[in-house]
Amino acid sequence: MTEIALTVQQTARPTGFPTADHFRFAESPVPEPAPGTALVENLYWSVDPYHREMMDGDFALHAPLEGRTLGRVLASRTPDLPEGEVVFHRQGWRTHSVVRPEEVRRLPHHPGVPLSAYLSVLGGTGLTAYVALTRVARLREGEDVFVSGAAGGVGTAAGRFARLLGAGRVIGSAGSPAKVAYLTEQAGYDSAFDYRTAPVADLLAEAAPTGIDVFVDNVGGDQLGAAIGALRERGRVVRVGTISQYNTPDAPPVVFDHAAVVEKSLRIEGFLVSGHRDAQDELYDFAVPHLRSGALTADETVVDGFERIVEAFLLMLRGGNTGKILVRAA
Repeated sequence: MTEIALTVQQTARPTGFPTADHFRFAESPVPEPAPGTALVENLYWSVDPYHREMMDGDFALHAPLEGRTLGRVLASRTPDLPEGEVVFHRQGWRTHSVVRPEEVRRLPHHPGVPLSAYLSVLGGTGLTAYVALTRVARLREGEDVFVSGAAGGVGTAAGRFARLLGAGRVIGSAGSPAKVAYLTEQAGYDSAFDYRTAPVADLLAEAAPTGIDVFVDNVGGDQLGAAIGALRERGRVVRVGTISQYNTPDAPPVVFDHAAVVEKSLRIEGFLVSGHRDAQDELYDFAVPHLRSGALTADETVVDGFERIVEAFLLMLRGGNTGKILVRAA
């Protein structure tokens, strides 16, 4: 164990895209656990699109940031957190955390499942995709699904889960030819397109000439408008995120045919995964057997070294990752 702990702090509110200058690394002695707590050395960190929204006011300036993290208990002063146990908690963006038992989730032991999967396809990212398809869209076998931001963490999980759940055609959008190729060649998508190359409505009409039944939306903007036009009767829109607007607060509102929502009896519903924690074990039951059999793969971009966590976050905001982006202790 090192004698110095590092935390990442936000130093200013960004306008548009954040830069490395909006963050700083702070050193301090490794904290000592108080009675009823445990000291955790963090092993994996998640950087997520929602952090960008938090930077606008939810994160306190000059204080350690928070996020999803996996770590190993180094020293414990509570019998509920034995030393050596690997736990999930939300005191991320720091090398060491002091946690109480109620602040962590002890990971189940699934032989053959890599630890990183508990932050990607089995973590909040996978849970978001699973809830979107099963609880919100209530995907039925044979239905056609369109996913925006399909090469990201939620997008790759949604595509793979839709395939395992018996979807008909699975269509995705991404922001580069390389990502489009990844979706169709490795991530199980039947068709994909680069949304930068032409009007999205035209690209979606070409990819799904007879329409779609479910739209899992990570992006918003023109892709939401195009999907509403392509949805069949009783189609469903699941709003997961609006990454297209996170760094462009002055972006114009989404334009779509509001009459189509009524005439086609469409349903548009958003959700926060924090309201569906009770689905965690259900996700394990669904996904772990497929991970073990090889039918399911965890799509991950892994950046090594805690000192690169800000770099990884900025890379994610610029679309530089494929699958879930994680930072791994060096």
